[in-house]
Amino acid sequence: MLEKYLEHDQVAEVYRAYLFSADAHEGQRRMSGEPYIYHPLAVARILAEMRMDQKSIIAAILHDVIEDTPTAKDQLEKEFGEEVAGLVDGVSKLAKVKIESHAEAQAENFQKMILAMADDIRVILVKLADRLHNMRTLGVMRPDKQKRIARETLDIYAPIAYRLGMNNIRNEYENQGFSILYPMRYRILDEAVKKGRGNRKEIVQGIEESIEERLKQDGIKVRVSGREKHLFSLYKKMKDKSLPFSEVFDVYAFRIIVDKVESCYHALGVVHNLYKPVPGKFKDYIAIPKTNGYQSLHTVLFGPYGVPIEVQIRSKDMERVAEVGIAAHWLYKTGDGHGGMTQDRTRQWLRNVLEMQQNAGNSIEFLENVKIDLFPDVVYVFTPQGEIKELLRGTTAVDFAYAVHTDVGNTCVAAKINRRLMPLRTELLNGQTVEIITAPGARPNPLWLDFIVTGKARSNIRHYLKNLQRKEAIELGERLLVKALTTFSTTLDDISQITIERVVKVYNFDDKDDLLEEIGLGNRAAYLVAQQLISIAEEEDQKIISRKSQAKRQGKLRHVLDRYVPSFLKGEKKSSRPLMITGTEGMVMTFAKCCRPIPGDPILGFVTTGKGIVVHTHSCKNVVEYRKTPENWIDVRWEPNTTGDFPVDIRIDVVNQRGVLATAAAIIADMGSNIDNVNIEEKEGKFSTITFTIQVQGRKHLANIMRRLKSLEQVTRIMRVKR
Repeated sequence: MLEKYLEHDQVAEVYRAYLFSADAHEGQRRMSGEPYIYHPLAVARILAEMRMDQKSIIAAILHDVIEDTPTAKDQLEKEFGEEVAGLVDGVSKLAKVKIESHAEAQAENFQKMILAMADDIRVILVKLADRLHNMRTLGVMRPDKQKRIARETLDIYAPIAYRLGMNNIRNEYENQGFSILYPMRYRILDEAVKKGRGNRKEIVQGIEESIEERLKQDGIKVRVSGREKHLFSLYKKMKDKSLPFSEVFDVYAFRIIVDKVESCYHALGVVHNLYKPVPGKFKDYIAIPKTNGYQSLHTVLFGPYGVPIEVQIRSKDMERVAEVGIAAHWLYKTGDGHGGMTQDRTRQWLRNVLEMQQNAGNSIEFLENVKIDLFPDVVYVFTPQGEIKELLRGTTAVDFAYAVHTDVGNTCVAAKINRRLMPLRTELLNGQTVEIITAPGARPNPLWLDFIVTGKARSNIRHYLKNLQRKEAIELGERLLVKALTTFSTTLDDISQITIERVVKVYNFDDKDDLLEEIGLGNRAAYLVAQQLISIAEEEDQKIISRKSQAKRQGKLRHVLDRYVPSFLKGEKKSSRPLMITGTEGMVMTFAKCCRPIPGDPILGFVTTGKGIVVHTHSCKNVVEYRKTPENWIDVRWEPNTTGDFPVDIRIDVVNQRGVLATAAAIIADMGSNIDNVNIEEKEGKFSTITFTIQVQGRKHLANIMRRLKSLEQVTRIMRVKR
């Protein structure tokens, strides 16, 4: 087999690797009882069938010697060179992390595989071939282990094979996994296909002959063959679309292989002339290839007897890439063939994946983001310069912005789609031209996470928001700590750097900012940190605080928790100095939706772990619920000059008359308020209740709006809603 495409000296090098591996594995056997060397030879044969280069074949033969024998990487490097030793070491490192049933171990292993691909894609090709032979010989293992490996193969290895364009391996993964996970369904479907194949034989043969004869009449060198969907593909289609077997199987599929690209389009014209095409079912993957480099023309025709015919038309080179994907790259020495294009696309995908890896908070988040891109259903859109961007179906303008560049995504404020201004959440369609409008001061909106589709956009937004939240949490944490220290009649400036560093170490943080962030997020109580600072300062006998303030502090220490409970909850008149807020503190200061506080409302804050401070009104019903944990409450007040817009709900009971909603909405707009949401509930006959969520600047602004609405003759009652 190797002699067909490798040089004589290269074949000799492969044989030398075989002798080395056989000697290293001497005496080792597989669970089936056969000599262990059979496995690496089988892996090498799989790669040889894909016509991989000799270094990949050698790495396949040697892929277990570091892991399972005393052989060291240095010895391999001396015998076969640095490149082969690096490939074998890469495969060995993948084997060291075993994927368990729990998600985190699986995600960490997946992350390691992606990083290995980025280093040298041939590492993952050897691993895919290794997994394929393991799947073929899975029968000797315990049933529970078979199912675990089969599930892992379908979840991780099959999507990677698809993403690399290796459809033959992907199909075998899926069929093998299907037969192990669902043996009964596999057997029933297999029997149905075999039975149906006999009934279809004459029709398929007749269509094949008519297509081939017509193409040859037009002088096209062609090979036509009937094509069957593999069992797992049939099963998924039946399951996803809730179709019976007869409807899925009653589609005749053919593949037309021609000698060159121009002949693909010539052949398309011929078959469209022979059988009438189904409107809207033509796809040109030659002009715009799939994400994994796959190229072909797809069309659906009305065949004889009214049966639908699926036809794929491609050149011999495209057929090669469709079978083995990126592995075809090693047949193209110049890198300008289809294999080279597949390599370029894979490299681009890997660059995006590595960016996700850097931005991901943990391996599970990374796996979640990448899996989105491993199952692409794509659309093609254009930049204003005419460049094609390939994105997932359902992609929005925000996803497109991040596909152009991370900085464009982070600062986008609007989008023009086919020269029309559209919302950023607009779903993109094939063939649209998209222009992103940016602003220097703009930043990602957390609400984008509710509608974006691509993993790259999601990972970049999360990364930005995490950094932003950290900055805001540090600022809030410092304010809370300063406020807590006032209880001890001191300030943060009075505490020495040595004392701060000691407290940071007590809490096992790297620096002061980490501690402040934890306070701001509500994970550490500010008053306890303040108490620790004072305690350590006293231990070190620091003369930071005056004798007078020390006496005050000792008297107040016993009552520190009481000072943090809002006075109105205790029925007392005394109160500590409140924390002043403006509503612009960011993600670490949120306003409760149950009572929607606005400037002018008496308010208080509740320190919530991981979220910072949640602000409620004094009259909120949840205040009663939280009496059990008074230590988490903190007095807050609005800054006198607070500006901005705050959401609030108002409910209006009206008499049903034409135009009443429009009139009320016009008044709200005239009063300088935006309407976020409207809900209408019809009551008995002539009455309705309209609930508006509007943006106001404060209580005075709200009162003016409600006064104007009350003046309408159709309004019978108006009130502010607190859920």
